[in-house]
Amino acid sequence: MAEQDEKTPAPTARQLAAARRFVAEHGKPAKGVVETIGRAGARVVLIGADGALGDVIVPGADTGAALIEAVEDLEPAEWDARTVGAVKIGPAHRHRMAGR
Repeated sequence: MAEQDEKTPAPTARQLAAARRFVAEHGKPAKGVVETIGRAGARVVLIGADGALGDVIVPGADTGAALIEAVEDLEPAEWDARTVGAVKIGPAHRHRMAGR
């Protein structure tokens, strides 16, 4: 597991449960991309084997990396062509993201 110190909180039980539930519901292996979102911390974007998207907000990028490492069948990823190609966004998701 990623090394934790007093500046890097470990993922909470709730965050771990959310990521594990996503993997169980959307297939193995799933991918996780850690994105820094400023003072709020980091967002772990989850991409299921079925192409579904999800996310978990954590206190920082190191916590996000620790979360990915702690969840079985969740692989670290970057936004490369392979990861982007795995995402399947349907019309309902596009409308929701557009604020409709």
